Amino acid sequence: MRDLLLTAIFIGLIPMILSRPYVGALAWAWVSLMSPHRLTYGFAYSFPIGTVVAGTTLVALLFTSERKPFPWNSITVLLILFVSWMSLTTIWALNPNSDGVMNAWIQALKIHLMLLVTLVLIRGRQHIEALIWVMVLSIGYYGTKGGFFTLRTAGAHRVWGPTGTFIEGNNELALALVAVIPLMYYLVVVSRHLWVRRGLWFAIALCIASILGSHSRGALVAVLGMLLFFVAKSNRPFMISAVLATVLGIALLAMPAEWFARMDTITDYQEDSSAMSRINTWTTIWNMAMDRPIVGAGFCVGSDLLYQLYSPNPLGKSFDSHSIYFQALGEHGFVGLTIYLLLGISVWRRASKLAKACEDGPDKDWVPTLMRMTQVSLIGFATGGAFLGLLHYDFPYYLAGIVVMVDATCKDNSGHAFGVASGQAASQLSSR
Repeated sequence: MRDLLLTAIFIGLIPMILSRPYVGALAWAWVSLMSPHRLTYGFAYSFPIGTVVAGTTLVALLFTSERKPFPWNSITVLLILFVSWMSLTTIWALNPNSDGVMNAWIQALKIHLMLLVTLVLIRGRQHIEALIWVMVLSIGYYGTKGGFFTLRTAGAHRVWGPTGTFIEGNNELALALVAVIPLMYYLVVVSRHLWVRRGLWFAIALCIASILGSHSRGALVAVLGMLLFFVAKSNRPFMISAVLATVLGIALLAMPAEWFARMDTITDYQEDSSAMSRINTWTTIWNMAMDRPIVGAGFCVGSDLLYQLYSPNPLGKSFDSHSIYFQALGEHGFVGLTIYLLLGISVWRRASKLAKACEDGPDKDWVPTLMRMTQVSLIGFATGGAFLGLLHYDFPYYLAGIVVMVDATCKDNSGHAFGVASGQAASQLSSR
């Protein structure tokens, strides 16, 4: 039944995408972030739905008059540079003929290509908020489901993500939820309907319960860091801090003793085999980077070959990189890591400039809040990502895309480069 329903939905989407290509960008975000086909049990489970959506969107893009000029700025230049560098490091990978390396490169290429397509199809507050709703519902579905599971089982069992996706693991799902909560809050602020706001607050509470229910130590660090910035960046810090403290306190009271015992191992990492394997992995990647500092090892940095060559303590099997930063370093060398870090810095700075520039302008009721919540999402992902190998996960790149689309929308509305002007100058220009 699920297979037939999902197939019917996507068949119905095809004519909509051909007539309104931005629908294809939204559909791709839904497929890539939620992977709805992984919730089925029949023929739809392995059907290449993403390929169909992407292909239909690209065809529609060729013939539409709705596409906008490509928004060139420091963020998009760094995005394109990062993709280009990943392609070069694939050529010089330790094992360039490996199926895993090529599949990872193709997957990363599709993610970034469709993000660039999204940047020329989506403009304006209405379409940007439609994309945010897609992101929130796609990740929030697993958070609300996991939150109910955590409450029902009193946190005795871990919450896991959908099989065969970036967020399949308990740690990965928890980090995605940490990053999506600020966007939920943005929708709370801008939504006009009382019950929509109440539903979003309820979903936020369940997502926090789900994060705790994942038993992820990295996610606990990430959610605490995110919440600190969340309170600082919100428009009502005292009320928000009281609400979040209450929700977090209630959720912690419901957790079993085993959960607290696992969290205690954060400080006693020397006695934890998982933590020690991470340190061994990071040492291995560092040794490799010293040997191949420019291009790294290419995709699939946790291969058996790499461990045989560079590990100080070979464990007989490969491991995940356990860090977006070590993953960038291991796969794409110091050059790739530098580009990745510059991308994050560029997104943060442009979001800050947009928030300040729009404080007194015509977009003051949505842009400043959205930009600050985007920064909070980035903080959550950057903190938790230090312990997880999610370098190629779509969500943070969509955050970068949101900043780019808001910047382009503000420029279209005012005819001025918000990234440089002060809020007062931008307001004066928009009133002329």
